[in-house]
Amino acid sequence: MYLAREILYKEHLKTRVDKLAAAEITTAMVSAAFGATAAQPKQRDDDPFRAGDFVVYPTHGVGKIDKIGPEEIGGHKLDLIYISFDENKMTLRVPIAQARVTGLRKLATPEAMAQALKILAGRPKVSRLMWAKRAQEFQAKINSGDLKMVAEVCRDLQSAANGSAPSYSQRNLFELAIDRFAGEYAGVVGTDKADAIVKLTQKLVDGRTADTARSERIREEAQAPSLEHEVSLAPAAL
Repeated sequence: MYLAREILYKEHLKTRVDKLAAAEITTAMVSAAFGATAAQPKQRDDDPFRAGDFVVYPTHGVGKIDKIGPEEIGGHKLDLIYISFDENKMTLRVPIAQARVTGLRKLATPEAMAQALKILAGRPKVSRLMWAKRAQEFQAKINSGDLKMVAEVCRDLQSAANGSAPSYSQRNLFELAIDRFAGEYAGVVGTDKADAIVKLTQKLVDGRTADTARSERIREEAQAPSLEHEVSLAPAAL
């Protein structure tokens, strides 16, 4: 009886040892896999991020890179980009390897900014969708980090610029979009955000005025032939 219990105990102990060995192998395999991944050649970045750069992070807007350096996380060393957002009193850490994937980018070029300003001053897009659906689309465009999409939101919600927006949520989305646009505009042209908001709002107003004048001119030109026809059919004076 005693011998049987001893045999069972040894088999149980052996099973535990085997499980522990398996756990050690699994941990080793994970570490080896991480090391192999880290050792793979990185895709070349022809325009790398540097400390001091102003950058755009999709969901937070414009920030400044304070430093780029290694940090140990979970037992592994990662190269991180430290981005500070002064308005929010926040610092974001983004792994260099994932920076482009997350949408992090440098400020727009002057050419890209000019294209966005052209969109800003264009005719608003009319949509028949319910406001809840439109609001989701606007929010997605704002959080995309794409300057042209942010310009589209400002353009399509420009009624909020003069306070005539029909709802609080519309005004709120407009203010968020114009704030994001102004933050990048200020960085590109070298001004402060408050001045940028004033200039961008005026750009919206000027664009709407020009569009209204153009529509009136087209309407008048379309009516001109019918007026001439009416005159030609009028009886000649005796």
